[in-house]
Amino acid sequence: MTLNKGFTLVEILIVVIILGILAAIVIPQFSSASNDARESALASDLQTLRSQMELYNIQHLDQYPDVSSANGGATWTSDGNIVARMIGKTDEYGQTGTTFGPYMQKFPTNAFNGKFDVVVEATPCAGDGSTGWHFDTSTGRLSPNDTPAHAAL
Repeated sequence: MTLNKGFTLVEILIVVIILGILAAIVIPQFSSASNDARESALASDLQTLRSQMELYNIQHLDQYPDVSSANGGATWTSDGNIVARMIGKTDEYGQTGTTFGPYMQKFPTNAFNGKFDVVVEATPCAGDGSTGWHFDTSTGRLSPNDTPAHAAL
């Protein structure tokens, strides 16, 4: 008499079906955790950006980093170059210098669209995803520019 050791085809199929059911239960939880992590990263980056922009504002004669280079008697005008001013060193007028900064080693990317550029305009953010961030010159408010829901943050 011979003993056949091993699993039957039916037993293997039952195990595969059970694993499939478990995978169907677990995978959606991972995608939700991934989205939660992106939202947490976005909130953290936004808080850091806003605090560093306020520090810049205090050190640069009450001007945000979207202004063009100016000197004592010049008029401040927007040039939208926030990224360069936040990662570089400037003087009190926003010109390249050695007095202040850098405020960040690297400008953060938006966790939802992977973009780091900033659109500067005097209108509320639409959340159209065309850039990573939006700076409203009328309010001095920085917000994410990926979805309308995040634009309200």
